[in-house]
Amino acid sequence: MRLLGLTALLWLSLALSVQAAPLQVPIGYIQWVPDTGPVLSNVIPEPEDAGLRGAELAIADNSTTGKFLGQAYSLQTEVSDSEEAAIMAFDALRQSGVELFVINAPAQTLKAITEKAGDNTLIFNAGAKDDALRTGQCQTNLLHTMPSYAMLTDALGQWLNQRRWDEVFLITGPTEADRGWAEAFRRSARRFGLEIVEDKPWTFDADLRRTASWELPLFTQASDYDAVVVADVRGDFGEYVPFNTWLPRPVVGTQGMSPVTWHRVVESWGAAQLQNRFQELAARDMNSEDYAAWAAIRAIGTAVTDLGSANPGEIRNFLFSDKFQLAAFKGRRLTFRDWNGQLRQPIPLVHPRGLVARAPFEGFLHPNTEMDTLGFDRPESQCRINS
Repeated sequence: MRLLGLTALLWLSLALSVQAAPLQVPIGYIQWVPDTGPVLSNVIPEPEDAGLRGAELAIADNSTTGKFLGQAYSLQTEVSDSEEAAIMAFDALRQSGVELFVINAPAQTLKAITEKAGDNTLIFNAGAKDDALRTGQCQTNLLHTMPSYAMLTDALGQWLNQRRWDEVFLITGPTEADRGWAEAFRRSARRFGLEIVEDKPWTFDADLRRTASWELPLFTQASDYDAVVVADVRGDFGEYVPFNTWLPRPVVGTQGMSPVTWHRVVESWGAAQLQNRFQELAARDMNSEDYAAWAAIRAIGTAVTDLGSANPGEIRNFLFSDKFQLAAFKGRRLTFRDWNGQLRQPIPLVHPRGLVARAPFEGFLHPNTEMDTLGFDRPESQCRINS
């Protein structure tokens, strides 16, 4: 009888130890940012660890509550120097058992990685803004925490419409990213009743540090316009446009006042606390890539906390359900669009030292949520990834 009692105690102890074993939640972070080459306006260089530090902060945030709930979060990072290396890193992490990924890479690389992933792998895009990923090239296992070009330019288009600055001068740089941003703005202009009175490509390769004061006034000559819109993602010339235009007009777009995912001047709704924690971790300001990676891992943590499971399929279903809302320091509870996997989120409009406004704005109505006035709405997208 005593032996039976000892056996029962042993089984009870084993059961408790199994129950106490933490739920393992490994997350892979893969980054590949191609070298954009030298630029003229390199006074404030982009940090090489943009995105990675946001992911690290999110893991720390998840772990703060996870340790009380029996959840153990870990981040396995691979910062690659080529597309091939990024894809190889993805394959290696999958083979090691990782099924949840945050990818900060160009659209072409992201697409290649997503097509290699199986049905039991969930990927978050924290780098590529390309509209095609949200309109026709959609994958059921891909979600986006980085806003699209269309979301950013719609925020700008709403602001210009609200200010009644309806006539704009558009300057587009030579890169593919510049053209993608500019094409998104042209769509936004049509959507919000703006007239592009001049649409000029930037074709100069002169050193504007010496010639901006006389080249840019000549380049921006026109009879009239309310604002100059710059599409210069890399920063080849855009920093020299403000205060050098033919007419005394504001400069907006990728330079001047810009629509962004995140910026150090965002401080309301508890954001200052997030900014301070990031500063303590990274010794620099949080940027858009950091925020997108942070939001992706926090979305995973929110789902795991509710489900008590790290299964990618269950997480995906939860993220598209009415139960999911991400508290993300933007004054709204954020949700995912079920037709293309895009995270709905307000867009700050900022200049380097201040917050100007936040889109969407009052007066731009939508039958379901005004958040869907930013970017491609359901009827505008061919994607139906959750139908």
